Amino acid sequence: MEKAERGKNAQLAYSFDIALQNEFSLEENIALARQFLLENFVSRGMVVDFAVHQPDREDGGIPNPHFHVLCPIRPIEQNGKWGLKQRRVYELDEDGNRIRDADGKFVFNAVPTTDWGSPETLEYWRQTWAELCNAKFAEKGLDVRIDHRSYERQGVELLPTVHEGATVRAMEKKGIRTEKGEFNRWIRATNAVIRDIKKKIALLFDWIAEAKAELAKPQAPNLVSLLNAYYTSRRAGAYSQKGKVSNLKEMNETFNYLRANGIYSLEDLEHRVSEHSAATESLKKTLDEQTARMKAIKQLYDSSAAFQSLKPVYDGLQKIKFEKPRAKYKAEHEAELKQFYAARRKLTGEFPDGKVDMKKLSDEYDELEQAHNTTYGEFKTVRDDLHRLWKVKSCVDTAARFNERTEEQMLQNRPQTRHKKEDMTR
Repeated sequence: MEKAERGKNAQLAYSFDIALQNEFSLEENIALARQFLLENFVSRGMVVDFAVHQPDREDGGIPNPHFHVLCPIRPIEQNGKWGLKQRRVYELDEDGNRIRDADGKFVFNAVPTTDWGSPETLEYWRQTWAELCNAKFAEKGLDVRIDHRSYERQGVELLPTVHEGATVRAMEKKGIRTEKGEFNRWIRATNAVIRDIKKKIALLFDWIAEAKAELAKPQAPNLVSLLNAYYTSRRAGAYSQKGKVSNLKEMNETFNYLRANGIYSLEDLEHRVSEHSAATESLKKTLDEQTARMKAIKQLYDSSAAFQSLKPVYDGLQKIKFEKPRAKYKAEHEAELKQFYAARRKLTGEFPDGKVDMKKLSDEYDELEQAHNTTYGEFKTVRDDLHRLWKVKSCVDTAARFNERTEEQMLQNRPQTRHKKEDMTR
């Protein structure tokens, strides 16, 4: 394969890292990987080499088994020789003639001879691997599923983490806190708050619906009377003066909280939870925007570094005027030039005037971090208030159960009283 390449820095193969599943044995994982590669790579005429990697489990972490895939970019022709990676497609004018550039050279586009490197093919492979794993989960009767799509495409309202890589993980394991590690810790903490808030909101809405249905029945107590019944019952059951004072203090705090927030009925309570739900969605949208921009700035940092390190390679190309030496130089530095052009496109998209201002990006990133702290604080305020509402719910539930038991006892006692009166008349 190396002999078929003319450039010393030519890209030889595609490389993939694919996660195996902790729920399967090593033998099952290897068999699944082999099936996947045979059906999706070898069947296309690709030569595939794969190796299973099962690194040591990190302290407090989970196993991370995976397999590495290596397959050549060049296809193999029917005669057994390596084929072309790309072919030239010349641009034509209205009359079908080739167009020349300012230097008199024909303008062309390098088009891949296969679809192996296309985003659509990669998406298909990712989807197929997920389907294979899910079929195996179903076969083993496991209630586990994986999804190749991002959180955004799945409609999952959580913030995605960034890939750390082996180097960052090794540094974190040694106790060295890294920028990517800090970023992911922030993401995980924020996601935990989001999950807690959404869970509390969903449960409170369900409970309010049930409580409203119960209170819609004739002679059912309202919110205030249920809370009053709860604290009256607790006060009656308190054995010490300290317990009674503590109960009175808690009751006073609860009623003050409800009064301060205008909550006098279940409808008011439902409205309060609805406000928190809307606030959570708004804050989540803000976090999504902040996170996306912070990730974009990190990518611009990488693009700027790549641009600076590879610019000498690009400058070397510009110094060559003759076609043959120029083509040879491009072939030898194909990978570096591709990285340089990609970095330049990224930077040009951010700075159309060509004036790259990394200090401006650094200041923007610092502002986004501060904005996140503010948004995160607002999330915590919502969560704390939901905890108060949850306490109200628990009190009302206890009072409602007490009322139900009282009513049951009254119903059981009524027939007995009637029978005694009948016996006395006889």
